[in-house]
Amino acid sequence: MFVHLAPESTVARIRRSGISRLRKASGDFPGGVFAVPVTRNFFLSHQWLRELKRRGKGPIAGVYFRIRDEERVWVGHYGRAHRWMTAAQAVAAFMSGEAQEGWEVIIPRRIAADEIHWMRVLRQIFGWRYYPGAHGKRPCACSFCTRGEYKSASIRRRLGEAD
Repeated sequence: MFVHLAPESTVARIRRSGISRLRKASGDFPGGVFAVPVTRNFFLSHQWLRELKRRGKGPIAGVYFRIRDEERVWVGHYGRAHRWMTAAQAVAAFMSGEAQEGWEVIIPRRIAADEIHWMRVLRQIFGWRYYPGAHGKRPCACSFCTRGEYKSASIRRRLGEAD
């Protein structure tokens, strides 16, 4: 079982026709549908929620689906090289990794509507922002890093950076 996080506004379309929005491959980045294995640790399974919410698309919903254990997927930590393996191996790698925050599974095809088991709107408080482990660290206040961010001018003033 995997969970894909999507804007709540797209839930009706996903229920009707599945997850068809694929990210295109570019360079070393594999394309496909992003997901995270569903684990006993709710936080880890939904760790991307706050980072995705920063994009301003509204509340985020969880779309839970199953794929066959033998199906080949890409798995790895974001911003690093991903490995090609089966879905069952991807779940095992996710569970056995030391730093589980920031991991993602990329399914290189669309997810059909009949593969989806359920969807639910999630509380919007789970996950990390900016990058895993950022909590408690001073953010970069330069005008490039805070461009378009909510309250970026006050962050730059508070941390002493010029506009």
